Amino acid sequence: KPFSDIHNKKTRTDNGMDRMEQLKAVLSLCLIFGVAFCLGSVVGHTVSVRDQAVMARPAQKDWGLSFQEDNKPPVADESMEQLAQYDAFYAENTTEKVLYLTFDCGYENGNTPAILDALKKHHVPAAFFIVGNYLEKNPDLVKRMRAEGHIIGNHSYHHPDMSQMGKEEFQKELAQLEDLYEQTTGEKMAKFSRPPQGKYSDNNLQLAKELGYRTIFWSLAYVDWKQEEQPTHEEAMSKLLKRVHPGAIVLLHNTSRTNGEILDEVLTKWEEMGYHFASLEELVSSGGREARSFFLTDNQENPVKSAAPTHAAGSQKQA
Repeated sequence: KPFSDIHNKKTRTDNGMDRMEQLKAVLSLCLIFGVAFCLGSVVGHTVSVRDQAVMARPAQKDWGLSFQEDNKPPVADESMEQLAQYDAFYAENTTEKVLYLTFDCGYENGNTPAILDALKKHHVPAAFFIVGNYLEKNPDLVKRMRAEGHIIGNHSYHHPDMSQMGKEEFQKELAQLEDLYEQTTGEKMAKFSRPPQGKYSDNNLQLAKELGYRTIFWSLAYVDWKQEEQPTHEEAMSKLLKRVHPGAIVLLHNTSRTNGEILDEVLTKWEEMGYHFASLEELVSSGGREARSFFLTDNQENPVKSAAPTHAAGSQKQA
């Protein structure tokens, strides 16, 4: 009987321990499921936030052109009407044989003086879109550009992809160059901008507009920026003469040796084809066409004078 009592007690104790172990197991499973549920919720929320951020990110676009007919405007990625809502341009909608010359200046390798010489010879106004590094290292060239009546445009300070930038970062990138330009030249920078690398979004076109900028794309260009693969004079002339069209905004790179060597001849050929040249200021101003018309009908021996050259005297020739 004493043995029986001991056995019964041990059995009850073993049963109690089994129940405790079972309870611990159940609690452990509940804890595991609870932790897993919480982790799943956190991960799901993180993925959801990330997906929302990706969806909210403005769509990046790369400016591109398709040249389909000689001496006709190319097919562009955006229409003039679409760009107009952002005060942006890639050409003028006109049958008048007017051209707007622009140059992108990422750095200096000795070709810009020849380009400026050719522009001066033909009395052609141009716009030079510069970056911070260019202005820091070549202040005298930039001052010469201004002294000879050219526009200095904002190509950003560091030449980054700005298509995904928020307002503060976007504004800072342009403002840094504005500040350095004013310190260097003593004057405010003209409110013309060109997206670095040709990358943009509707959002930063709107931001540029809010900052008072006109964004300038282009309708005539060719591959002139590859230093180790410079086009021959013949290749460059062929593209530039076939692709020219009324109202074109021309993009050339100051780093191109070929451009420096042939620009004088290119300008002569365009003039022989009946083209004349105007400033971006005229493109965006409401009275630009009337001013240009007046100039072109004025006596060539007594041309209209202005503070800065806005037309090519030789460009009055008609083919």
